[in-house]
Amino acid sequence: MSPPPEHVHWLFATGFLFLGLCLVAESVVGRDVWRRRRWRAYLWPGLVLALGILIMPLSVFYTASTLHMLAHWSWAQVAMLMGAAQLGLVHGRLRNRLWELTVPVALVVTGAGLLVHEQRDWLYSRAAFLHHLTGWVLILGALFPLAGVMRPSWRVPAFGYAATMVLLAVLLFADRDVAPIFGHLSPLAGTPHR
Repeated sequence: MSPPPEHVHWLFATGFLFLGLCLVAESVVGRDVWRRRRWRAYLWPGLVLALGILIMPLSVFYTASTLHMLAHWSWAQVAMLMGAAQLGLVHGRLRNRLWELTVPVALVVTGAGLLVHEQRDWLYSRAAFLHHLTGWVLILGALFPLAGVMRPSWRVPAFGYAATMVLLAVLLFADRDVAPIFGHLSPLAGTPHR
């Protein structure tokens, strides 16, 4: 018996909340202060890499269709690419700042995957609404790390990226498979869960 989808989403929401809080702390104190302890520089890139690795089994074991499998697989791939690139930059193995572009690329791919993967309309159920909303939040949130690549000394993109990750966690925590959204639930969605 596999767990309900919302349980898996809540587990990943915990990881994204921790990631978002790490990014908030880094954006508040600044990158130089954050990296005075060497292990903190590796914390959020390592967490992103770990989340990507943990998404891999989902693409095989917890999928309802080929489209779901491909969406989860693409999210895992871009999360691992982003985490590995950031780890390489922190460690000094990668020196070209263009590797920072893996962050906005990963957010856009993930957001587009969420929009494509949810084939129901916005008000079908809470899960459908949150898939659409999360997809657009990630696509628009990709503008923050992109601005951070172009102007590294500017702190606003760091705050925006951190807020995007915290909002992603909140949206994942709000996910319920079959539940009404704004008091509306499609009759085709099934019996709502409590």
